Order: sequence, then C-alpha cells, then structure tokens
Amino acid sequence: MKMISFIDTTLRDGHQSLWATRMKTAHMLPIAPLIDQAGFKSVELMGTVHFDACLRYLREDPWERIRLVSQALPHTPVGALIRSKSLTSFNIVPDSVISLWIKRCAANGIKRLMIFDALHDWRNLAISVAAAKAEGIEVSVPLVYSLSPVHTDEFYSQKTAEMIETLDPDTVMIKDSIGLLTPERTRTLVPAIKRHIGDRPLEMHSHCTTGLAPLCCLDSVKLGVDTLYTCVSPLANGPSHPSVENMTMNLHRLGYATPIDQSAVKAIADHFLYIAKREGKPVGVPAEYDAFQYVHQVPGGMITNLKFMLCQRNMEHRLGEVLEEISVIREEWGYPVMITPFSQIVGTQAVMNVLSGERYRITTAEGARYVFGHYGKTPAPVDRNVLDKISNTAEGKKYLNWEQPQPTIEDLRKEIGRPGISDDELLLRILFPGEHVEATLAAGPIQTQYPRGDKPVMALIQELTARNDYGYIHIQKKGFSLTLQKTQGN
Repeated sequence: MKMISFIDTTLRDGHQSLWATRMKTAHMLPIAPLIDQAGFKSVELMGTVHFDACLRYLREDPWERIRLVSQALPHTPVGALIRSKSLTSFNIVPDSVISLWIKRCAANGIKRLMIFDALHDWRNLAISVAAAKAEGIEVSVPLVYSLSPVHTDEFYSQKTAEMIETLDPDTVMIKDSIGLLTPERTRTLVPAIKRHIGDRPLEMHSHCTTGLAPLCCLDSVKLGVDTLYTCVSPLANGPSHPSVENMTMNLHRLGYATPIDQSAVKAIADHFLYIAKREGKPVGVPAEYDAFQYVHQVPGGMITNLKFMLCQRNMEHRLGEVLEEISVIREEWGYPVMITPFSQIVGTQAVMNVLSGERYRITTAEGARYVFGHYGKTPAPVDRNVLDKISNTAEGKKYLNWEQPQPTIEDLRKEIGRPGISDDELLLRILFPGEHVEATLAAGPIQTQYPRGDKPVMALIQELTARNDYGYIHIQKKGFSLTLQKTQGN
C-alpha cells in the first residue's frame, strides 16, 4: 500500500487565499503542538508576501514569527516560498540580497524552500538554489502550470529535463496556482514530467478556483505523485487548496495509506473555525465551475485588486473589458504565467490600456522590464509592435538597455546608514518601506496568546477571566459544573 505524504499550507497559502494574509502568529501558536503531531511532511509558513503583510498590517516581525513557529514544531520541517529574483516585490533583487535572505531563513528555522520562477528560466534560480543547498535546506522547484499554445506537455517535459540537469532539486512540484488544471490534462502532464525526475518525489500543488483540484490531486496520485498540498477544512476550498480531510478520506477509499492523524486534524480545524467565527473571517466553500477563468487566467486575489482599482475611478462596470484586455496582452507578451508578479504587471497594463483609450500609450517600469527580458526569457517572443510602442514610452526608454545593479551587502548596509543593525533588520530595511519596519519594531514582541478554539470551555474561561464586568459566572453542562467568582482586588 503506497503512502501519500501531505504538506500543510494552512499557515501560508490558506490564509493568503481566504483571509487576505492576515493570520496572526497568535492564531498559530496555541494549536502548533497538534499541527506538529498531525503527520505532515512539512508545514508551509511563509511566502515573501507574508513578510510584507506582517510589517504593513500586523506589525509583527516576520523573522520572529519564523523563530516562534519553528520552535513550536520541533518534529515537522517548516517551509517557505521564494519567488525568483523579484523576491518580495516587483523589483529585481541583487544576488547578494537573495543569498543573505536564504541564509537568514535557515538561521531562523526554515528547513524547506519552494523556489520558483514563473518563466521557467532556470538561470534565475541558480543563486537561490545554490544558497539553499549550502545551508542544508531541502529544495523543491515547481513547474508552474499555465494554459497557452506554448505551455504544452512537451514544454513542461523539456523544462523538467533542463531543471534536473541545471538545478538538481530535491523534489519537483506541479504548481497550479490559478486552479486551471483539469483531470484530463493531469493524465498527460504528470507522465511527461515523471519521465525526467528519476526517483525524486513529485508534488502536486493545486488551487480549487475552478472546483477541479480535488479530482486532479486524486488522478495525480494514481499516476505517481507522492505528496499533496492541502489545508485544514476552514481554510481550504474556494481559491485555496483541497482539504486534508477530504483528500485523506478519498485516498483511503482508493487503497492508499496516509500518515495523517485525523483526530489532530479535527482539533486544528475546530481551532481555525473558532477564529473565523470570532473574528468574522470567511471559511472556504467549494467553488462553482467558471469557464471564463480559463480565458483570463487571473487569480482570485488579483480580481479583487482590479475591482478596487476600477472602483477608485468609478469604472467598476468596465471589469469585463479589463479581463478581456488581459487575455490580449498576455498573448502579445509571450504568454506569461498569471501569478505574482506577472499577473499584477499584466493586470495594471490592462487597466491603463482600457482607461486611457489608447493601448500602450503609457506603461509601468515593471511592464517595460518584462517585455525587454529583464525578468528572464519569456515563454514566447513578445509582439514586435508592442515592443516598439513600449520602447517609445518614458519607462520604455529608461529600461530598454538597463542592467541590474549588483551591490554587495556591505554596499547596501552603508546605503541604509545603520552599520550596527542585524542582518535580519537589514534585509527588512532593504526590501520594505522604512515606515513599516519602524512601526513594527516599535510595536515590540509578537503577541502569542490566543484561546484554543478546539477546547471551547477553556476558550470561554480564558475570555471571561480577562473581563471585569461580572461578579460570578456559572458554567454547567452534562458531567461538568464550574463557578467563577470575582475576589477582592481582582
């Protein structure tokens, strides 16, 4: 009986997909002992977007989060995701920063890295993969799934062979971030990839955006996939991943074994359901099939951003035009995969094209850098007419013959002007707005206390004891009775 492993992404992709990346460290730590016991191969904790959310919205030091959670999961490797050379934003990051970033990830507790390049230009990953291996970090390199005339099974087969030869990753992944994969395509794609990876594990990461991810996961296992990415049920489905509960149940029925402790998973799910109810956060529900998703290929979170951009200009009624324009731009730009940063770059250009009334009259710095190949080799050549138009814009003239600066860490330390700060703080100041770093540092240590949602009586007692508006409280249920009474001075 084959054993299928699970990587839990509740603490990263689950709340990124459903809670706008707003899960606090205090939400995680009380239930961490059970997460550690649940039988996961790894627990994903951080993507570079989580660093931004921690600083910008939560005022939590992201390095401290990594340390706290990794210490709370002594038996389960904690994983993170990094994005090629753009790392934390749309800017292209110097090699020295990437190397130090990975070194600090390892020092703070990261044991596993998913390192991806949406263009499948493996030259972009050479520095990061080498740095990760030097730190003893397990490396998983994804093939990012997309639909286009270019992204055929032959394309992915060739890219797999090149990846194995040039990067030698520990594991290989199919990364279906937009949820475009179908069972039919799974049956041809998985064998095309497996023929090149030898005995390396093959992982399946698919989102439920079109409702098909659970079926694709099951079909992929039948074809030799070893590991599935899932979330616990309150943070699964919708634009998130399949639930671990559903996947384990169906795998058992199909004759596969799993290491998952169902009682631990139920308690974890109860905890996050409690948080969702307490704080008014959504829980994942199965998505209805949407054929238009296969045309524009825009992730759910990006749709929300597009609506916001249009609403600011009282033009939300033009969303359909923007989505259609996205599909046209994507073809003209050589079919970039619609995930960060390219989904945002393409989406912004589409908004500008629609609202200005003249296509490519203006562009962004990121758009110019993309079409001129500074992010890497595009899957197909960029349309010549589009190149000419962008070359005549202000940003196009700036980036036509641009070369990426490669300052050393010491150069950057001098530029920041804080010679005595730690490497962790230095990286935050290099990559994120200074005001957010200052506000986070001023906020002090991360708050770690939160009621355990899987123990409702204890959660109730914790919340009640923190209040001052009662004389006594009596709690009674079958087989249980408790009276709490205020004493003098309390």
